[in-house]
Amino acid sequence: MAKKSMVNREVKRAKLVKQHAAKRAALKAVIADQSKPMEERFKATLKLAEMPRNSSATRIHNRCQLTGRPHAYYRKLKLSRIMLRDLASFGQIPGMVKSSW
Repeated sequence: MAKKSMVNREVKRAKLVKQHAAKRAALKAVIADQSKPMEERFKATLKLAEMPRNSSATRIHNRCQLTGRPHAYYRKLKLSRIMLRDLASFGQIPGMVKSSW
């Protein structure tokens, strides 16, 4: 089980990303627009740099929904490999059978 503080930190980051997504997208659009004057694009760059770092979507790290484990994460199932194996062994994942040969 992951530390509660680390899981809560990820939840906080996800909330910040959602909160600032529109403003970040608008600033990035101004920066990418070559028809705008250079001064306006530079001001937009500075405003983007002033925003909280954790409001960037690249700061989010995927974690297992059950344990909070950050590594060996399967995106489709939102589980770590360990929990995937446990749930599959108990037959709780539809269509998944543990093989043996």
